[in-house]
Amino acid sequence: MRVGVPENDEDEVLTIKAAAELLGVSEQPLRCWGKARKLRAKRHPMNGYRLYPRRQVLELRRQIHSGSEKVS
Repeated sequence: MRVGVPENDEDEVLTIKAAAELLGVSEQPLRCWGKARKLRAKRHPMNGYRLYPRRQVLELRRQIHSGSEKVS
């Protein structure tokens, strides 16, 4: 689990700020979606930061833009 230097696409993770920017929302909805289990974050083992799988964030963005998923 490396931020910024992935070995492959499946290993790439985004910080909450990067994920929010990619989705076009603030960081707060990501926290709410995590509590609702719509978007699961892993925690960095050293600092506890939320880390989101890039693939999962891109899939959510696709759902938001296609209107197929109500996320809030």
